[in-house]
Amino acid sequence: MFTIESLEFLQKELESVEKWEKDQKDLWFWEKLGRIPFKLLDKITPKFLQDKALQILDEIGSYVQTGGKYLVSGKSILKKFKETGILLEEFAPSDIANLPLGAMDQTASYFKSSRTKMAAVQGATTGVGGLFTLGIDIPIILGLSLKTLQEIAISYGYNPNSKEERIFIIKCLQFASSDYVGKRAILEELSMTDGERNRQAISQLQGWREVIAAYRDNFGWKKLFQMVPVAGIVFGAFINKSTIDEVAETGMMLYRKRRILERIQQIQQGPADE
Repeated sequence: MFTIESLEFLQKELESVEKWEKDQKDLWFWEKLGRIPFKLLDKITPKFLQDKALQILDEIGSYVQTGGKYLVSGKSILKKFKETGILLEEFAPSDIANLPLGAMDQTASYFKSSRTKMAAVQGATTGVGGLFTLGIDIPIILGLSLKTLQEIAISYGYNPNSKEERIFIIKCLQFASSDYVGKRAILEELSMTDGERNRQAISQLQGWREVIAAYRDNFGWKKLFQMVPVAGIVFGAFINKSTIDEVAETGMMLYRKRRILERIQQIQQGPADE
């Protein structure tokens, strides 16, 4: 059993996460602009691309229900913890949950950096093909987002093999692509008990649709500039990189908050009876 951080330390770390949450509630001016091109180009967007967006909605629903092809292995997470000096013989989220917060942060940060770089390369590659390669690009970036969030979840000792955890992951994805009102609503929802949150989330198919709509909006500038050969490569790399970076940061902060709150509760309740 690893030493749990002090209450004072955890409360300070919680304050830093809550400050981040307040900062995230503002929709930046460039984000608003980023939605304009999509609205202007929507009428001329090929039907196959719009069909692809609808297909992704089904993919998200399938992921929530079973995990499907998007589930990740815990072996890579164990290797990264080993590099921090912590040896875990087998993948067990319950064991990871007792690790020092610093080791969790270091492991999650690795996956954030690694997946962000991967997204940049992938975005530049599909950017070569212009508008029509977005039919490939969008599902790839969604899959990478889900993979990254699962790796971060495991890094903080949560198991994405459970349906409840997959719902939380979708909420992280939704938070990363929401505006001020959406972010505030999601934070309020995440403050509910696990049972209340899961019952509400399962019934919110509209929420999944909002995720896809936000993804389409975020690719607005990319669609516009991919019509210019060289610019498509540059903007493809930039937008995919920034998308995964924001998704990963959201996952780290929200999962970090959960772990901190659980540890604060453990300390306040005192040691369990033997």
